[in-house]
Amino acid sequence: MGSGAGVLALVVVVAGIIILFKTVRMVPQGFEWTVERFGKYTHTMSPGLHFLIPIVYGVGRKVNMMEQVLDVPSQEVITKDNAAVRVDGVVFFQVLDAAKAAYEVANLEVAMIALVQTNIRTVIGSMDLDESLSQREVINAQLLSVVDQATNPWGVKVNRIEIRDIQPPRDLLDAMARQMKAEREKRAQILEAEGSRQSEILRAEGEKQATVLEAEGRKEAAFRDAEARERQAEAEAKATTLVSDAIAQGDVQAINYFIAQKYVEAFGKLASSPNQKLVLMPMEATGVISSIAGVAELAKEAFAKQDDRKPNASRGNPPPLER
Repeated sequence: MGSGAGVLALVVVVAGIIILFKTVRMVPQGFEWTVERFGKYTHTMSPGLHFLIPIVYGVGRKVNMMEQVLDVPSQEVITKDNAAVRVDGVVFFQVLDAAKAAYEVANLEVAMIALVQTNIRTVIGSMDLDESLSQREVINAQLLSVVDQATNPWGVKVNRIEIRDIQPPRDLLDAMARQMKAEREKRAQILEAEGSRQSEILRAEGEKQATVLEAEGRKEAAFRDAEARERQAEAEAKATTLVSDAIAQGDVQAINYFIAQKYVEAFGKLASSPNQKLVLMPMEATGVISSIAGVAELAKEAFAKQDDRKPNASRGNPPPLER
């Protein structure tokens, strides 16, 4: 009897410990546990300490309520222009309703991967290769809208979907590299041609402005030369008039001055000619000298007339030249 009582006591102790562990449940932070009564869902336990009646109530599913990352395996997708590319991605999601996530879908992660892969094929299949490579933001936005709406009955919130990599075939990459190189060479040739054209235009504009300025300079010089010739002609005409008046008054020395001036100018031009190496004085050189003497006589007469016009009150005036 003693040994039987000991075994019974041991069984009671073990059963009590098991019942205690079944009764007291502690849910960790970031998780929620579903409670089932005879296999049927009744409620959800939040993080903390809870008490359950053993045998009647039990824990159903332990659901992670934190944001999770789900890798989408790489798959081959055909674009709108029949280019085969390999695409993979990543999904960020969070369970908002533990009961729905536990009982509305059998395997949440497998279902989400299948859903995302299907929609990737749909979205990229409606685009050309260039669009799929350059419009990842558009692809991500379309995938997020469709997948988030589809997973709403499962109590899941999809926060982000990112296309991680789009890999075209090797031969297509080589063709794209050759096309890019050709485009760059084309742009370089266009820029070089534009630079040459602009340079020629600027050079032509510069030559045009130089020609215009040169023409304006010649015009101004011609105007100045004409004006100088006009002044010279006026001076010569005035000198001729004065000489004619002097001759009319009976002064023959004026004509000698006029002839001597012209004679000296002509002789100066002859002596300064680049083709002349030897200059011979003409026989009429004495005529030139006599003409110069006439010039001196004219000067004496001019000084005498000026002295007659001045008042005699001035002291220091030089005496008139004697003829």
